[in-house]
Amino acid sequence: MKATLSKSDRTIVPIIIGLSIVVPVVVVVLMNLPTRYDLLGLEVGSFPFFHALINGMTAILLFLGYAFIRNGKKIAHRNLMITAFGLSALFLVSYVISKISNEPVPYGGEGMLRYVYFFILITHIALSAIIIPLVLFTMYRGLTGEYSKHKKIARWTFPIWMYVAITGVLVYLFMLPYY
Repeated sequence: MKATLSKSDRTIVPIIIGLSIVVPVVVVVLMNLPTRYDLLGLEVGSFPFFHALINGMTAILLFLGYAFIRNGKKIAHRNLMITAFGLSALFLVSYVISKISNEPVPYGGEGMLRYVYFFILITHIALSAIIIPLVLFTMYRGLTGEYSKHKKIARWTFPIWMYVAITGVLVYLFMLPYY
């Protein structure tokens, strides 16, 4: 049996796939710019703190959203997830601006802490790319009322998104002495 896409799926699915490819590529390109452009005049430490704050708030919203859906509070769940998505979008815009504006700051830790930091950083980065299509598809399925599909993908999206949010804060804490 051949599966057919609905009219809205034929429009939205290619957009989600396109964004899922374009966003990580743009971030990588911006991270490797030969010249930085101070767009907002902020000091390098301003962005990481803001990013950690957004990641922390996102993690809290994700946890609360999960608790609400487990307790049958669908409207509260939806509102928290939309807010978490909005914070993640704000994070992405701010992160791109920070990469355009500031030189990368190297991690200066040594010993076992260095290995722990790079494990957290590498998994955080890899899962940050993976989470883009997962969040977009999860949001799309939930907002269109396709709750069975939403629930299936949310089982994967939630723990990965939570990991990315929490490790975003951890990366900041590891890097704090070097900003």
